[in-house]
Amino acid sequence: MRLYVAYGSNLNLSQMALRCPDSQIYGIGVLNNWELLFRGSPTNSHATIKRHSGKSVPVLVWSISEADEQQLDRYEGFPVYYYKKDVMVNIDGKKKKAMVYIMNEQRRPGMPSARYVQTIRQGYIDNDLDLDFLEDALELNSIECR
Repeated sequence: MRLYVAYGSNLNLSQMALRCPDSQIYGIGVLNNWELLFRGSPTNSHATIKRHSGKSVPVLVWSISEADEQQLDRYEGFPVYYYKKDVMVNIDGKKKKAMVYIMNEQRRPGMPSARYVQTIRQGYIDNDLDLDFLEDALELNSIECR
């Protein structure tokens, strides 16, 4: 089993249950000094993160099997659309090393679909995360896309 950090659509419990049947919630965490963004194409962007001092991103940490990771690799378009990185995630004041998918940096800001945003929003609700983080990222993205 491997620890995996979700910050976008994989916060959604029903989506993860279908995609990664072996996955188990490990805990709620925070990525400190990271920022939530939306990148991809002008009309179809997806969540990603990038280093940003003083910012933070609420996350859900999953314990996943090798088969789950292979499913996630396909879903995330690894290694072309997203790449993998090990990061330190803060879970209840303790730091744990976990894998996260980060979008390749050459992708430009764009607008996510309403359905995609709703999937993420439901994940925030499912896990009692502060929706202000998502709303702030969407607002920043809207400004960047103008």
